[in-house]
Amino acid sequence: PVTLVSEIDLAIAAGELIAITGPSGSGKSSLLYLLGLLDVPTSGRVLLKGEDTSCQSEAALAKLRLTNIGFVFQFHFLLPEFTVLDNVMVPMRKLGRLGHREMHARASAVLAELGLSDSLRKRPDQLSGGQRQRVAVARALANDPPLILADEPTGNLDSRNGQVVFDIFARLVSQQGRTVVAVTHDLELAARCPRRVHLIDGRLASDH
Repeated sequence: PVTLVSEIDLAIAAGELIAITGPSGSGKSSLLYLLGLLDVPTSGRVLLKGEDTSCQSEAALAKLRLTNIGFVFQFHFLLPEFTVLDNVMVPMRKLGRLGHREMHARASAVLAELGLSDSLRKRPDQLSGGQRQRVAVARALANDPPLILADEPTGNLDSRNGQVVFDIFARLVSQQGRTVVAVTHDLELAARCPRRVHLIDGRLASDH
């Protein structure tokens, strides 16, 4: 078996904005997938709010992800046949805590916060790349998670839209107290994060 990350001891506090950087193949996305409970470590543990997740069932992990973690990827992965509003409601439907009217109100409010009030009924192919990625951020926020994990969220965007997405992340931390961890190749954007974790060959090279 190939070891993707090894001997990483990392504690992330609530309300942090962190960039994970490193060359291609250094294990950045692998680390993010472990933090997001999408992958299970073969050794070591991932604690979420102090709770050991390593012995949880897949169903329990899925519930933890839905309630605690929002994901934003390089490719927005929006459902093309759904409206913007329906895309944002998908995680709420999976969690099943809200009725339809409450889901509709919550999705509308999150989209309004991100400047997308005029796009609720549009489909993804009617939006620009920057707008689509903002919808993806709204979807990540749908269940009001304390933690947002982003894997190269600006990788498909021009620099202006990349800055917009990072501005949103900074706002989520400073105004809402969320924690945002973003894998990025963009060192200019990484420099805007108060904390930067740098990986080389699957190991923690620096953390400052």
